[in-house]
Amino acid sequence: MILLPLLNSCKTNKQGNDEKPLVKLTPVGPEFNADSAYNYCQAQCDFGPRTMNSKAHDDCGKWIVQKFQQFGCTVTEQKIDLIGWDGKTLKCTNIIASYKPEMTTRVLLCAHWDSRPWADNDPDSANWHKPVMAANDGASGVAVLLELARIINDSDSLNMGVDFVCFDAEDYGVPQWSDAPDRGDSWALGAQYWSQNPHKQGYEATYGILLDMVGGQGAQFYQEGMSMQYAPMIVKKIHTAAKVVGFGSFFPEKSNGAITDDHVPVNQNAKIPTADIIAFYPDCAQSSFGPTWHTVNDDMDHIDRNTLKAVGQTVVQVIFSE
Repeated sequence: MILLPLLNSCKTNKQGNDEKPLVKLTPVGPEFNADSAYNYCQAQCDFGPRTMNSKAHDDCGKWIVQKFQQFGCTVTEQKIDLIGWDGKTLKCTNIIASYKPEMTTRVLLCAHWDSRPWADNDPDSANWHKPVMAANDGASGVAVLLELARIINDSDSLNMGVDFVCFDAEDYGVPQWSDAPDRGDSWALGAQYWSQNPHKQGYEATYGILLDMVGGQGAQFYQEGMSMQYAPMIVKKIHTAAKVVGFGSFFPEKSNGAITDDHVPVNQNAKIPTADIIAFYPDCAQSSFGPTWHTVNDDMDHIDRNTLKAVGQTVVQVIFSE
């Protein structure tokens, strides 16, 4: 993902006093287990960096499929060959796990599962061509999705369907050391494809939530610009829910810049209003995405269970308020 220079404006949607609250004002739904999510994050990293066309990537993909199936989901593997910015053919797999696929009312929860091949934002230039372990930037989002799938299946009380989509080839964007132009379309390749070729013809979801870098130490989740343009009410749902479950400090009522991420093609092509829960570090000199972003230090030593808990319990509150 990349941070765009301009913040998109949007109109404020006001809620009348007679309308249904955005989310329930007392905690609802099952308990999100941060230890379980942490273990799922570790399990992905145990395969090594999940870079495109690697054995670690393929083996981890099989593991993700197996876990979603274990949690009662019907899994579709969307396998396609996509072309990277460097002309390389990327063996891409979008993993779609559907809870209660027979239900017509559905919510989309998504993350990317690939690792960046180059630590091009590392402070040491000797690391710029090394792969990123991607504990936070990739594995954390999938880990939260897996824990959500587990507890949703165990509770069996959700009156709608959920599609957990793990997008591939999100982080193959043009590296900083390359002279190739980057217009933003070299990122989110799997999401670009799925948004125009969904796993099910005519697929619709009421709304979507994208999880990206949701396990980092000291992370906060501002109101992201593209989300505010396309899905302002979903952003409001998320930030309201965070306050209800006691994690409002992780979700400040502040805006950051517009970010190119998987939610952009989902909003623009699939027309599903989708908000991005993505870490923002306003005071980090190295990157507003945090000190480990696209570095060799994006490893399990920098994953915080408290951050995983804050995000996971907030999403539980949102979807169980429906």
